Amino acid sequence: MHNTAALRANRGTGRKTGLRSYVAAPLDVWLFTSVAALVAIGLVMVFSASSATAYAEHGDVAYYLKRQLIWLVVALGGAYLCYRIDYQRLRRAAPYLLVAAMVALTLVFVPHIGLGVNGGRRWIGTAGLSLEPSEFSKLALVIYLSAVLSSRGERITSLGRGLFPLFVPVAIMGVLVLKEPDMGTASLLFFTAFALLFAAGARVIHLAAIALTTVPFAVLTVLASPYRRARVFAFVDPWKDPLNTGFHIVQSLLALGSGGIFGVGLGASRAKFFYLPEQYTDFIFSVLGEELGLIGTLVVVALFVTLAYRTIKIALAAPDRFGFFLAIGCGAMITIQAFVNIGVVSSSWPVTGVPLPFISFGGSSLVVNLLAIALIANVGRHRRVHAAL
Repeated sequence: MHNTAALRANRGTGRKTGLRSYVAAPLDVWLFTSVAALVAIGLVMVFSASSATAYAEHGDVAYYLKRQLIWLVVALGGAYLCYRIDYQRLRRAAPYLLVAAMVALTLVFVPHIGLGVNGGRRWIGTAGLSLEPSEFSKLALVIYLSAVLSSRGERITSLGRGLFPLFVPVAIMGVLVLKEPDMGTASLLFFTAFALLFAAGARVIHLAAIALTTVPFAVLTVLASPYRRARVFAFVDPWKDPLNTGFHIVQSLLALGSGGIFGVGLGASRAKFFYLPEQYTDFIFSVLGEELGLIGTLVVVALFVTLAYRTIKIALAAPDRFGFFLAIGCGAMITIQAFVNIGVVSSSWPVTGVPLPFISFGGSSLVVNLLAIALIANVGRHRRVHAAL
């Protein structure tokens, strides 16, 4: 175990502690570049994909772009603070952040506080300014699990004493999000938790056992909801009902296919003219594929792979266990969601309704993901370097 007190005393000095020395490292260039590129692509695609709807509903083709820019300023301010603070403070604050996230998830069901949109209650605030607690709950869960796992040690290999208790808060948050209803985000909570527990050394057979126990509940949840059943059937064969249950997937595949290798040109999408639903949020990758082609989609995929790779490198060089888990958790939260979204629009995954990080329109998603990147970069600031003493 590292001497945490000595580590904090010597951060930024490059002094040697124990068998390693710790340095205040510069910002990871590849991480910064990949995220900056994703955000830039996102702004361009939000403007392109939303222009028709923005003009039809608000008389301003840049309406959604302007809102996204405002949220970007807020996100960058929060990200700077997360980058500069001592991330060890989050370890002590983790239980309070978890409770706050659960309270916020509960508030969405309170009249005059929670907002109902399209049959769901996922937001709190007003029609002009709203937040999506489920987005912030993902980051709160990552911080909490990172704090607990950093002190759990070998107990994580025990199902009863180490692993099972950690799934209690995951299950509570998952049920609250599922009740909104938002099965996509609920599944992301479980996927992210599994990634952290696997990185912590939990036995695969134990993780598999827990996963199997959730299968009956997931099946019952799907069967009990007509629209969820329809989504599963549409995933199996979207062309069976292309004008109803399979409409999203069929239009997404048509948009991706029409883009070819090089795309039809930036701004020239036809799918965004009210053919493709949710074209600037959940299905923005379809518009990107149509306008920028296979080349454009591969660039986005490569940027997410770069982000994941740099996150792993930063985590492996973290000065302590909490930093390791924090970086891994934040990176997993973003990349898992990215590839779930890409899987949905390419009909490789059932429709779940989750945005594409940094690219889809949405203030809460943008803020949370940039905060997560800032925490990864914060851990990277205090990376360790092996030194011969």
